[in-house]
This record gives sequence, structure tokens and C-alpha cells, in this order.
Amino acid sequence: MSSLADSKRLVVKIGSALLVDDATGELHRGWLDALTDDVAALKKRGQEVVIVTSGAIAIGRGPLGMRGRKLRLEEKQAAAATGQTRLTQAYQSSLDRHGITVAQVLVTIEDTESRRRFLNARSTLETLLTLGAVPVINENDTVATSEIRFGDNDRLAARVAQMIGADALVLLSDIDGLYTADPRGNPDAKLVPQVRELTDEIKAMAGVASTGHGSGGMVTKLMAAQICMGAGCRMAIAPGKPMHPLKALQDGGRCTWFLPAASPRAAYKAWIAASVQPAGIVVVDDGAAKALSSGKSLLPAGVKSVEGNFERGDAVQIKTHAGRVIAKGLSAYSADDARVIIGHKSDEIEKLLGFQGRSELIHRDDLVMES
Repeated sequence: MSSLADSKRLVVKIGSALLVDDATGELHRGWLDALTDDVAALKKRGQEVVIVTSGAIAIGRGPLGMRGRKLRLEEKQAAAATGQTRLTQAYQSSLDRHGITVAQVLVTIEDTESRRRFLNARSTLETLLTLGAVPVINENDTVATSEIRFGDNDRLAARVAQMIGADALVLLSDIDGLYTADPRGNPDAKLVPQVRELTDEIKAMAGVASTGHGSGGMVTKLMAAQICMGAGCRMAIAPGKPMHPLKALQDGGRCTWFLPAASPRAAYKAWIAASVQPAGIVVVDDGAAKALSSGKSLLPAGVKSVEGNFERGDAVQIKTHAGRVIAKGLSAYSADDARVIIGHKSDEIEKLLGFQGRSELIHRDDLVMES
């Protein structure tokens, strides 16, 4: 469970303190090259990697003459706008050595909480990963205000891991894991190698950030762990300062692993089954009901009628024409669009709606059968 080798899809979060020199505001390019060497090695083994990176504000403040003082929100946004281009260029230059394409993705907390925006972001990331790119994600600091910000990339990384059904999230940090007390002030503090439940005792071990650039600390890392464990994604807090930090983790280096009870797929299905209230009803024919019971997706052709007023991404009940509820799932179309395409083949969708959406009304990954 604690190895990266069995993680088909991995999210890596990189903090400002690892990436940016505190004194000069310059990138640690040698360290970044070592990290991207690790990423390339993972991809060569067939693993998918997403990077969530801090550092845009730290890099951008120097060129704007704003180093050495506390920044107002609008100044942080200006620094982010300047630094983000430099940050993305640095990742692309480093990964270019391995022939790997970088895709910049900027998000806000609303993109992970609004169901439709969540689905749009997930679809984009899924497509990028399928095409072999490495998405490099940061919070959209140029537009996000304090009311709609994560404020730290630990929780953002956890939301991204949840969004794409990642197997593991690695938080590369200036500390090598969770300790029983703050090791910087307590020589008796001991590393906790594994956590299987976030008890009050575990939460009480949280400390604070030690650098000027970073906005998170152990508290936010435990918040990220809570998100991940709920999504069936394991999470590691691992030391990021040494060269080749992912290789070191793969080779059994010191860290803390947070281990969930379920897999990402099982956790996602459980969330659909228990936590999502249906906003409408889809009535299917006998052929579609049989296909669903054998693990297939729901195609428009097998739908007889649609009830309710739901939007794309909302949960709906799936019933037989006799009225028996057989499943619940997340619709890939709004109720209005669904009413247009039901009874038709998937290759007719573009002609009927004027755009090419998904072939399925409800994909099997977004569907749970009733027991």
C-alpha cells in the first residue's frame, strides 16, 4: 500500500519553499530537473502524473519590485499573473528534456465544488492524461478573492486527487512526515509512519508552517488527508528537499502514509449511493435495464422518458417502465437536452443538440446499481 509502484494515477504537490529560493526569489532549477526526472520515470512505467504546484506569487513578486514586504491581495494577484508564466515555462523546459508536454490548468475552489464545473475540469484533466500530458495545476490567484480561495495547495491537491480518482497524493514538504510533536522544538518527537484513521489524537499532532512563502502547515495537510481518505485515495507527506524526492519515496524513504479503507472507485460509488440526492428520474426500457445490470453505461437509445428538471452532473434515479428503481447515477446531460436525445443513437447527438457531448447519458463510472 505504501509504494508508488501500484499507483496508476498520482498527484504530486510541490510547495513554494521547495521550488523557490527564499533569499533571491529564483527557482531551484537543479531540484526541479531532478523532480521531473522522477516524473518521467513514473510515466515511462505507464503511470499518470498530475502536478499541483505553488510558487507563482513567490517567483512573480521580484520582477514587479515587491520583494521583502507583505503583499496586499491585489498585489498577490499581480505577482501571481507575472509568476505563473515563468512557473509554467520552467516546468515545460524541464519536462521537454524527456519529450513530455505540460498543460497549465488554473482552478479556484468553486471549480471543485460546483458540480458542472467539477465535471468540466475532470473531463479536461482526463483528456490531458489520456493524451500523455502532465497537467500542472495551481490555484487561479489572479481572480480568486479571499472568500473563494483555498489559501493553500495542500487541500487543492486533495480536491484534484478526488476529482480525477487518483490512487495516491504525495505532498512534498520541508518535513518528512507527521510527528507526535513538532520535531523542530521537541527532540523526543517521533515520526508516525502510517495513519489509518484521523483520530483526535492524530489531529492534535498538527504543527504550523515554517517558511515565509508557504501558506499551509501540518493542519492543512491533515485536512488534505481527510479529503483523500474519504475519496479512497492514499496520501503521503514526504520530504521534498533532497534531490529526486519521488524516487526516494519509491525506494522506501521516510514519510507518513495515510491509508484509506476503500479504493477511489469504491469510495466514489459509495458517495453517489449515499450522499447525492436525486434531482430527477430516467425511465429505461428492458434492454437498457439488462445492460445496466451487466455493468454497461446508459445510452440515450435505451431511455423511454425523463422526469424532473436537472442539470448536467446532477444525480438521477433510473427506473424501469414498471416503476422499479434499479440504479442512481450522474447525468451527462441536462433534463432539457436529455429529452431531445432519448430514443436516439449516440452518433445522432451532435445533429440533435448542435454539439457533440458524451456518448452515454450516464457513464457506468458514474452509476450505482440498487442492491
